[in-house]
Amino acid sequence: MATVHPFRAVRPRPQHLKEIASVPYDVVDAAEARDRAEGRPQSFLHVARPEIDLPPEGDTPEGAVYEQGAANLRQFVEADHTVQENKPAVYVYRLVADGREQTGVFGGVSVGEYDEGTIVKHEETRPAKEDDRTRHILAQQAHAEPVMLTYRDDDTIHGLVSDVQEQDPLYDFEADDGVRHTVWKASAPAPLVDAFHHVEHLYIADGHHRSKAASRAAATLREAAGTVSDDQADVPGYEMFTAVLFPMSHMHIMAYNRVIHELPASPTDFLEQLARNFELDRKVDDPVPAQKGAVCLYLDGAWHRLSLPAPDGNRVVDQLDVSRLSEHLLEPLLDITDQRRDPTIGFVGGIRGTDALEARVEAGTAQMAISMYPTRIEELVAVSDEGSLMPPKSTWFEPKLRSGLLVHDFAEDVPSDVSGAPAI
Repeated sequence: MATVHPFRAVRPRPQHLKEIASVPYDVVDAAEARDRAEGRPQSFLHVARPEIDLPPEGDTPEGAVYEQGAANLRQFVEADHTVQENKPAVYVYRLVADGREQTGVFGGVSVGEYDEGTIVKHEETRPAKEDDRTRHILAQQAHAEPVMLTYRDDDTIHGLVSDVQEQDPLYDFEADDGVRHTVWKASAPAPLVDAFHHVEHLYIADGHHRSKAASRAAATLREAAGTVSDDQADVPGYEMFTAVLFPMSHMHIMAYNRVIHELPASPTDFLEQLARNFELDRKVDDPVPAQKGAVCLYLDGAWHRLSLPAPDGNRVVDQLDVSRLSEHLLEPLLDITDQRRDPTIGFVGGIRGTDALEARVEAGTAQMAISMYPTRIEELVAVSDEGSLMPPKSTWFEPKLRSGLLVHDFAEDVPSDVSGAPAI
């Protein structure tokens, strides 16, 4: 059964909230993060993307970005514009976007439950990104950004969450993208903690790399400490990581689109090859697939609609469009057998729209773009339950959580002989 841990959050003072709150690290590249943080020294992007405080060009020493992140995190914790809670707490976090509400519980979740499978993954991680996240956690001695988890709807939890929302909010603001974020602190965490003991599984929605990195960091620190406590009250802070837990009915998944950087033939010739191998409608007006089983391709100066062949297997994961695309197009025609490592393929979140896909091809940074139909939340959970794994980047969740609202600093639990960012 699932466990939610109260934690002593480091959080902004309300008058500094909008200046601090930032987008998550993985929705902007370094250049975008640098632009967003320009003239905003309190922005949490200095913690989430510390490379923005290093020279954009030229060589930097190995590990410099992790040292910078650690320094920025400590500065955040000790600053006058933040405060640390006196007692561990859990929170309720609501996002409102385009008239749709998504409300979850913000707390700590167990590394042990991730390792044993109570917290279930549906996707493999990319090794380089996993290493990077692990080094950030070890250097900062904190979980700076929460993951997003989901669970099957539970009436008891829903009622308790509604009760917390009757209190005055801790934070309530509208971000620059129009998404409204509201956070309440539960006056008594025990009822919510107890209610989650009846939840059989939590499912990773967004944050596979942060989850795996938290597990690896905990293993490193556990080994350094040389002891493991059986007393739940004395569990070190690194044995949990922060998450916002949303009921399935609140989750909204957008497409996670693809770009192909290099084709094995000219765009014109490759289009002819596709026409021979698939049912293909050329030069369509709508770049977004209308239903499951189809993808739209931007190739040779126009959008085309391609019907995916029926899956060969009977598992839930075999039925997914992302799996069928891999089986019938990416692997046999493009020799992309490992999407986690192959530099030929790139991924673009659905929030950026199909114009961004088209722009990459027209700019010459890609030769083909693939617009996908979204995976459903029910499919994600079913794939997790059957023990299968989706291809990388199968889901894009919106709206995104804001970073810097509630930070889990566990430095006081780290053995004194562990510092910096150990090599991975």
